[in-house]
Amino acid sequence: MKISSVFGAQPWRAPEMRIAGVKRGSVVDGHIPDGDPATAWDRRKDSYRLVGTLARRSFTIVVVGTGLAGSGAATALAELGYNVHAVTFHDAPRRAHSVAAQGGINAARGRAVDGDSLARFVRDTVKGGDFRAREAEAFRLGEESVHVIDHLSAIGAPFAREYGGSLATRSFGGVQVSRTYYTRGQTGQQLMIASSGALLRQVKTGKVTLHTRCEMLELIMDDGVARGVVVRDLLTGAIEAISAHAVVIASGGYGSIYYHSTLAMGSNASALWRAHRRGAYLAHASFIQFHPTALPVVAQTQAKTTLMSESLRNDGRIWVPLHPGDTRPPQEIPEAERDYYLERMYPAFGNLCPRDIASRAATERITAGYGVGPFKNSVYLDFSDALARKGKAALAERYGNLFTMYRQVTGEDPYTVPMRIAPGAHFTMGGLWTDFDQMSSIPGLFVGGEAGWAYHGANRLGANSLLSACVDGWFTLPYSIPNYLADHLKDGLLPLNSPPVEHAVARARTRTQQLLDIGGHRAPSEFHRALGEILTRGCGVVRSRQSLEEAIDAIRKLRSEFWVDLAVPGSGAAMNQTLEKAGRVADFMELGELMCVDALDREESCGAHFRSEHQRGGEAQRDDAHWACASLWQTEGGEGRGTLCEPLEFTRHVEHLEYSAVPLAIRSYS
Repeated sequence: MKISSVFGAQPWRAPEMRIAGVKRGSVVDGHIPDGDPATAWDRRKDSYRLVGTLARRSFTIVVVGTGLAGSGAATALAELGYNVHAVTFHDAPRRAHSVAAQGGINAARGRAVDGDSLARFVRDTVKGGDFRAREAEAFRLGEESVHVIDHLSAIGAPFAREYGGSLATRSFGGVQVSRTYYTRGQTGQQLMIASSGALLRQVKTGKVTLHTRCEMLELIMDDGVARGVVVRDLLTGAIEAISAHAVVIASGGYGSIYYHSTLAMGSNASALWRAHRRGAYLAHASFIQFHPTALPVVAQTQAKTTLMSESLRNDGRIWVPLHPGDTRPPQEIPEAERDYYLERMYPAFGNLCPRDIASRAATERITAGYGVGPFKNSVYLDFSDALARKGKAALAERYGNLFTMYRQVTGEDPYTVPMRIAPGAHFTMGGLWTDFDQMSSIPGLFVGGEAGWAYHGANRLGANSLLSACVDGWFTLPYSIPNYLADHLKDGLLPLNSPPVEHAVARARTRTQQLLDIGGHRAPSEFHRALGEILTRGCGVVRSRQSLEEAIDAIRKLRSEFWVDLAVPGSGAAMNQTLEKAGRVADFMELGELMCVDALDREESCGAHFRSEHQRGGEAQRDDAHWACASLWQTEGGEGRGTLCEPLEFTRHVEHLEYSAVPLAIRSYS
């Protein structure tokens, strides 16, 4: 097949493997229906096999994670009549990290009369991801977005409304229309309250068994098929198995691997990484989004960064002093001596250019010496023009809770002093690879939300995160999982004393005991901080061959030190938060190396993956002839501990990405 490329029309060729010790695998089929991508989802749904209403009660499904994807899937499947186990390491489902999303949720409902449509939604999403996502899935995201808004409104999400009663919208980065539905600056929290309420209703009916304060440690495998999970009760330390006919991983992303991130301190990658180590491919590992409106790090002891919603860029203007090293307070810098660099560089989108571009531009200005604040590591987000134009009351109505949060965190009033913001590790476009039915490379293992790789390509457009999680949970997995189960009508649950279950439990117990037995001197948080510093330098907003090679060497050395000098006091027979952290950091060590290997292997720049060797005038330079594909990674090795810790072995498979509705083109926002 011939594809249009910014470098000339030429057939796609699988990229060569250029990293020593990394093996080349196969070309993988994503099982996308042939024909028009705009109708692919409808045609696939019509072809799905069904499970009769009476047969559903014989099936058990375990869902790991109770965020918007997990709670949606668990609730919908229970409503259909399946037996569901929902696992969360929180004390209540509503504490899942989906609550942290602030600005809104996109939908292609086209109600603002500003030219929006499903086709425009798909173009924005595919272009925003720099042509590294499946086109057919972008259509599914947009098509189901209308149903998502209506459904969430029906179950109690209090979306903002216009004076006449219609749902209100606003704009987000990477688009020129108003398609983002919101509840002030707490959209994720309100959607999570509505979704967790629906989940708890199913808990009360007995169709969902809720496991709080439980963390997944292992995936149960039987003859290459996922048949349940092993969890640890974080209060008692008990390690137990949950047998199931299908497993859903909806445990969120891994941006917290950078230590300083916008994610909650408890966010981790262990559920998806444990599945990966059992054979589930990991796609787009190095596609990490740095959010342009995080608060800057202001102290070495700081544990995380705080997110300010992208919605603020609707009314805030981003700038730095025109002259480097200017230490005057912002109010004393005249308009003529301010550089509104996003408006200068990207006039068509201005302050609402996509997140990867805004973060890269801010990083460039800061690195060049134009940074502001005590550590010169931030830029200004200024609302003075909006205040003069709209008044304080109007801004307080739209962003009041965000302004309050900023004042509580920094001690400064954003109504009178510009906010200081900086890029912060945020969202992971990468995750467990799934086919069009959202099943991983392991039969019976499904993935939803940020734990997966679907929809976003190399960069996520703002307000598509809440949408993708809800589409997966409420409107995709409840269709595709029954299609899989239809072939297993006579299969019973694996007995808890069967060899596959006992082997999985034994693996979990052995690994937990290994962490306890090291007897070193350094806390897991110390190793986590060190890993984050390595990744920020080597695999951050900008990467290079040299920085990535240095990062890989440093991570390997740190991982060996971890298995020699880790200190975990206490035992595994009770609540032990240091033990929890140690297991998560151990997984981060391996994942961090894979992220750098993936970034080093991909010899191009696209979206949030910006290799300094591959750019044109400071803009990302794709190589569609070789890299119009997803890299799907398999990880083996790494056994042994301490100085005997074996190296990890990686195999790269690829899935070719084709585009027909949105032809490949230069990604421009100028």
